[in-house]
Amino acid sequence: MSTEPSIEHPCSAHVVVLGNEKGGSGKSTIAMHVAVALMKSGQRVATIDLDCRQQSLTHYIEHRRSWAKRQRINLEIPTHHCVARANGPTVEGNEAAEFEDFANAITAVEKAHEFVVIDTPGTDDYLMRLGHSMADTLITPLNDSFVDFDVLAAVDPATFAVTNESQYAEMVCEARRQRQLVDGGLSDWVVVCNRLSMLGSRNKRLVDDGLIELGRRLGFRLADGIGERVIYREFFPRGLTALDDLDEVTLGTRPSMSHVSAREEVIQLFAALRLPLNERGRQHAAARAEWQASMSKPLEMYDLLAEA
Repeated sequence: MSTEPSIEHPCSAHVVVLGNEKGGSGKSTIAMHVAVALMKSGQRVATIDLDCRQQSLTHYIEHRRSWAKRQRINLEIPTHHCVARANGPTVEGNEAAEFEDFANAITAVEKAHEFVVIDTPGTDDYLMRLGHSMADTLITPLNDSFVDFDVLAAVDPATFAVTNESQYAEMVCEARRQRQLVDGGLSDWVVVCNRLSMLGSRNKRLVDDGLIELGRRLGFRLADGIGERVIYREFFPRGLTALDDLDEVTLGTRPSMSHVSAREEVIQLFAALRLPLNERGRQHAAARAEWQASMSKPLEMYDLLAEA
């Protein structure tokens, strides 16, 4: 019999979890962009990959490190851990090993970082549930269709009204209830609508109406995510994000309007998440940006005189 996951929540780091039972929803892409956005805001960030089969976030970070070395550029790299799936003879033994590995990863980063970003598997397993139980902010990316809507709830085929919640939605609600019982914390659940169509349609309106209704029932917020842009796929092999410098050295190609548009939608998504940024980190990031900007400007005459 599988035991319910339970782990002491970090007393310092804010835990952001990316979760969805369906693959291809953009979890790893958003996880990387959130981590980079936090680091660019001056926050100390750790990442944990619980999807040990795909390891999309792990590979994303490895690509970022390699590209920075190849291009001789500075790119923010989070402290990263990948939790391995146990393959022992018993379910109990496997879960105990996975719990220990995950607990060790949390313990290693909780005091030295303001944020921990966790990417979970696209299947209902022990590690996925364990990750959800830790969430201060849970982000569930959802593609703009009833195929993905089914991850949260079923709808009536005639009226498209929500008929009942899915197992995933029930699992999230139970994890939030347990979290509140354990330490009084209430996770902020944000459903992020990805791959939004640029054109209005009946399907889009019906999906939007269903999400609004379901949000009232389950207690989640809605936020616009990232569009269906080829540029996000092109970022991955180089480990880049839409928030990195839009220059030819960093990107490896000339920037385009697609880069600019992607950056704007990621900035809007990050703002909608309302993550509790550490003010000292924000001030440090602002000062660093001001210094970097000044380095690219020619020295004025009074600067030279002052140095003399």
